Amino acid sequence: MTRTTAQQMRAWTGPAILTYGFRPFFFGGAVWAALAMVLWVPMLSGHILLPTAFDPVSWHAHEFLFGYLGAVVAGFLLTAVPNWTGRLPIVGWRLGGLAALWLAGRFAVAVSAGLPAGLVALIDLSFPLVLAAAIGREIVAGKNWRNLIVLGMLAVFAAANALFHMEAARGGYAAQGTGLRLGVGAGIMMIAVIGGRIVPSFTRNWLVKRGGGRMPVPPMQRFDRLALLVLLAALLLWVALPDSPATGVALGMAGALHVVRLVRWAGHRTFAEPLLTVLHVGYAFLPLGALALGSEILAPGPVGMVAAQHLWMGGAIGLMTLAVMARATLGHTGKTLTAGPGTVAIFAALVIAVFARVAAGVLPGEAALLYAISGLFWIGAFATFGLVYGRLLLRLPAAKRF
Repeated sequence: MTRTTAQQMRAWTGPAILTYGFRPFFFGGAVWAALAMVLWVPMLSGHILLPTAFDPVSWHAHEFLFGYLGAVVAGFLLTAVPNWTGRLPIVGWRLGGLAALWLAGRFAVAVSAGLPAGLVALIDLSFPLVLAAAIGREIVAGKNWRNLIVLGMLAVFAAANALFHMEAARGGYAAQGTGLRLGVGAGIMMIAVIGGRIVPSFTRNWLVKRGGGRMPVPPMQRFDRLALLVLLAALLLWVALPDSPATGVALGMAGALHVVRLVRWAGHRTFAEPLLTVLHVGYAFLPLGALALGSEILAPGPVGMVAAQHLWMGGAIGLMTLAVMARATLGHTGKTLTAGPGTVAIFAALVIAVFARVAAGVLPGEAALLYAISGLFWIGAFATFGLVYGRLLLRLPAAKRF
């Protein structure tokens, strides 16, 4: 007898956090984003020493990109793929096993100074590889060929993590290596592809309920495909030739096209609902980062490449993931899709953190203070998410308890 998703979840008698993929990974990702920053700020100043083989900046970059984003991607896909394919979600101890692999990776990287580099990489890569195998099986079994592109981006993300480990093991500065750029590129393409579907769709649904007026252009029109292809080309150039003038021009073109793409989604009509507006603001960091990086390549200015890159890493990736986590958690726990004061504070803190980090590149004399401000607001954003949404992620609503 085939069970429905609800029947499968009711049959589970273990912890509520293992009833759906978004629960352990959204909560774990948020906690880790805050905790890793709590550790990194004193690491950067030399007040604590983590027993990792990575230099402090490379550990910071790895754990926020492959640690935090890896968790959020897992939570999103484990929740979305059953909707895409019509198949049952992974729940219970199988879900717990995936979460344990992710935790093992965080621990192995943190204590990697005392472990063989190959073993650390194997432990850390086991999570994305098992996740890709599970997601691939569901997509193929459900004949959901349209979303094979998502599986492809996940595979590239895992390959980038492997390359990061290789570069670090060889003594390179992995924080500015090819593996990091490939991982960031994969994350940005995920936002461009998946965000390009959900942002205009969610906006249209909300505006229809309010009635009348200009609506977003439906997703994935010919212009969208052009914008995605140009972005893909620009990212490939950035990965391979980060200092080339051709890369700067391509990033500028991609940024301009995605500004137009964003304008087509009528984001200016969503200010009454911050939970929706934040999706547009988060996506805006994608073209902003492309334009900033392109400008720094063609005419280096006061911002600097690393600070400009944080418009992607902290802005596009950080804010879009927080927005998606908040919306998905509310939606899948039966809550109203609206942002309360706590949620608005989360989003505002993250934006302040990003701009403070970028400002540190412009004002080197105030860099130490701006780094501290950025770190504190980043911690505040994710710690508040854990507090506000933790009660929804860690337990079931009373009507759904078994």
